[in-house]
Amino acid sequence: MTLRTRLSRLPAPLLLLPFLALPLLALLAFAAPAQAIEIKRVVSPGGIEAWLVEDHSNPIIALEAGFRGAGATADPQGKEGLAGMTADLLTEGAGDMDSEAFQKKLADLSISLGFSASQDGISGGLRTLTENRDTAFQMLRLALTAPRFDPEPVARVRGQRLVGLKREREQPGSIASRAFWTSAYPDHPYGRRGSGTPDSVAALTAAEMKQVVGQRFSRANLLVGVVGDITPEELAPALDRIFGTLPAKAALPEIAEVQPAFTGDVMVIERTMPQSTVLFGQRGLKRDDPDYFAAAILAEIMGGGFGSRLTEEIREKRGLAYSVSAGLAPMDHSAALVGSVGTANARVAESVALVRAEWQRMTADGPTEKEVTDAKAYLTGAYWLSLDGSGRIASMLVAIQREKLGIDYLERRAGLIEAVTMADLKRVSASLFDPKALTFVIVGQPEGITATKPAPKQES
Repeated sequence: MTLRTRLSRLPAPLLLLPFLALPLLALLAFAAPAQAIEIKRVVSPGGIEAWLVEDHSNPIIALEAGFRGAGATADPQGKEGLAGMTADLLTEGAGDMDSEAFQKKLADLSISLGFSASQDGISGGLRTLTENRDTAFQMLRLALTAPRFDPEPVARVRGQRLVGLKREREQPGSIASRAFWTSAYPDHPYGRRGSGTPDSVAALTAAEMKQVVGQRFSRANLLVGVVGDITPEELAPALDRIFGTLPAKAALPEIAEVQPAFTGDVMVIERTMPQSTVLFGQRGLKRDDPDYFAAAILAEIMGGGFGSRLTEEIREKRGLAYSVSAGLAPMDHSAALVGSVGTANARVAESVALVRAEWQRMTADGPTEKEVTDAKAYLTGAYWLSLDGSGRIASMLVAIQREKLGIDYLERRAGLIEAVTMADLKRVSASLFDPKALTFVIVGQPEGITATKPAPKQES
């Protein structure tokens, strides 16, 4: 059986990260935790819900809290980067503790606490020893309800973000990603740069960040996952202590559902470098689509990693690239099927032609029986590779809630994959893969490539 290194999308800019390949028996062994992980629904006296996986083997607790709709899509036009900078500053002082005091207390008690923003949400992760849980929960409460946004940390974090944005201007992957998503979503928040621009980040104020906390964090859009050394009876009142003073509802902008504007164009951004970076994509399927698992199997076959069609044709047979990948990119309000490849300028045209040919072959013929068997085995087993710690399991609990998959999803997941038939895959491959809409953004000096339209203008 062919093993693959599965590649999954992180929030824009587009990045595809490989898991380590394991022997097949090791992969399949990870199917067992579906029976071992028992998820309990815990509801506080105040009505706050969390999903809990008890584990008393070690005196450690991990908690993940997510706020749906609070991410970069909620940033106003011209305020790009607001969600991300707010998330960075939540642990830089809260309550009566300034940044130094807050960070010292976390360090002294070995408490890990951090926040991040994605396109569609803001999330925070807490990890603590059981003996310090009350203090850790209090620190989390302060970060969410009374962050300070003092001048010194605001200036420091702003400076760090501006340095990062300056560095990204010279990175071909970042250049390609900005153009790719802007062209796909020209009039939608998904087309804006979630991390911000130099101008937008320079202009963000502490008052705007406090507004993010006051308007986007609420009990209504809160999702909580907890793993570790705590019982439901202990967790229930703690939920009220941590989150009980949040507003009942969030004040979030309405974000329109949108189809990406992939029209089959080729865009070239000239940069002097020996290798070109290529991003390509078309529309995809959202997570709640009935055909999502069929699409996931097909995406794994097309570009999931070693053994996939793109890797075999572009890397293994011809040595055109070290890595090539493609996968589904579902979002709250849209979906794409995206991929990337890096290759020498002289071989870009050949690589692009091969991607198009494999897209056409999938559309016309669908997958083979062996490809389907391999992909199902991998997707069934390798899911558990990502759940190698309490923090990741807590994040998984939040993700399942966010996607409304049901508390029994882990028990049903393997069956849902196995239930996809060859007839389903033939039908979905014919409708999903669209060679005429497949759009390319290329950064470098590609030979033999003719641009069909200009790439979106890059901000300074």
